[in-house]
Amino acid sequence: MGEGVVKVNRAPSRDAEPAGVPAPAADRVATLHQLLKLANRLIAPFSTHLAGPHRISLNEFRMLMTIGLLGRTASHELAELTGVNAMSVSRAVATLEKNGRIAVSPDPANRRRKWLSLTPQGDALYRTLRPESQRVAAFLFSDLTEQETALFGTMVNRLIATLEATDEAGRSLFLESTKPAREAAAEQQKDHQ
Repeated sequence: MGEGVVKVNRAPSRDAEPAGVPAPAADRVATLHQLLKLANRLIAPFSTHLAGPHRISLNEFRMLMTIGLLGRTASHELAELTGVNAMSVSRAVATLEKNGRIAVSPDPANRRRKWLSLTPQGDALYRTLRPESQRVAAFLFSDLTEQETALFGTMVNRLIATLEATDEAGRSLFLESTKPAREAAAEQQKDHQ
């Protein structure tokens, strides 16, 4: 851990359930809320240290960092890679382009596709922000072993795959399975008519 860093108020660790034993529903809901809390806490350094000084929104930051990592990509790929919906990606891309941080160029092989790449200004910002992301990651995983970090990464990938799974018609299994009971019943009635 970094010099001068003091961590306090640790929650006591809980023994994990034995492998293969499903957690009770209440524990799963509590874990879901802990994941949401984790996501909110991860945004704090961005909001506190980066958003204002660099005049960049969270979604713009995520798009800029992904384009910087890939070198060149398309908007629909950004949506897939980041999990951000297409409309929010489109807004972030438009703002990044307007602010001179990315260049949008046509793909000669596919007229509907537009390539996104960093401009020199965008690349300079990427190089400024990349160490900040590394610092957040280092702090986040500082209390985990390499094995625990790898296991966590594997579990996160499995959870993402579960959330991204689709049925034969391309519908999100997650969204279909989590519809409010009223909405699901109305759709079933509509299908039987």
